[in-house]
Amino acid sequence: MGEKGYCGEPGGRGAKGERGEGGMKGEKGSKGEMGIEGIQGVDGKQGEKGEQGSKGDKGDLGPTGMTGPSGPKGVAGSKGGRGAPGKKGSRGAKGARGDTAKLLRSAFSAGLSKPFPPPNVPIRFDKILYNDQEDYNPSTGKFNCSVPGAYVFAYHLTVRGRPARVSLVARSRKVAKARETLYGQEIDQASFLTVLKLSAGDQVWLEVARDWNGVYVSAEDDSVFTGFLLYPDVFEILL
Repeated sequence: MGEKGYCGEPGGRGAKGERGEGGMKGEKGSKGEMGIEGIQGVDGKQGEKGEQGSKGDKGDLGPTGMTGPSGPKGVAGSKGGRGAPGKKGSRGAKGARGDTAKLLRSAFSAGLSKPFPPPNVPIRFDKILYNDQEDYNPSTGKFNCSVPGAYVFAYHLTVRGRPARVSLVARSRKVAKARETLYGQEIDQASFLTVLKLSAGDQVWLEVARDWNGVYVSAEDDSVFTGFLLYPDVFEILL
C-alpha cells in the first residue's frame, strides 16, 4: 500500500437526489419575540344574534325622571274607616256682632172713665194705664192683635145698682160670658180671666148687655180691662 496522495479538486454538482422519507416531528421551539403592531384591519360583518343571557344583578337606582302628565280620574274607592280625633285647634278671632233679636211684646191696661157704658157695643175703656205698643185703641175700645200667639185677657169691674152681664168678644164672636147679680147689695165687684189664641189682625173687646148694665166707676171705684201676650206663635211669625 502506497502513501496517501494529495487531495484532489472538488468535483462538479451532482444531480438532484430523490426525496427522502419524512423525518420524525421535532421538539417545540421556544416562544419567539413579539412582533411589531400590525395595520388595523377593516370592520367585520355583524354577527348573528346570540342567545339571551342570564338575568343580571339589580342595578343602582337611577336619577328621578321628569313628572309625567296627569292620568285619568280613577274610580272612587270604598269609604274608609273613621280616623282618630284631631287635635284641638287654636281659638279663632272674635266674630262680628250679630243682629239683636227683636223682643216681641204686646200689652195694655185701661180703665173706664164714665159709669154705665152703652150696651151691645164695645166698652170704651179710655183711661190708659199702659199701652206702649198702642195695640189697644181707646177710641173704639178694641184690642188689635199685631203679634200672633197666646194672650191673657182679664177684667175687674165695679157693679152698682143693678146686675151686669159682660161678654168677651173675639173675632166678632162672644167667646166668654159672665154675670154679676146683686143680692141686696148696693155695690159689688166682678172679675174674669182667660187665655185666647189670636192671629195677626184679630180684635178683642168687652160688651155689656141691655138691662144688665151695672158697670160702674167713680173716684173711689175702678173698672179695668187688661190684656197681654203670654207667648208668641213663632212658626206663624216666620211664615
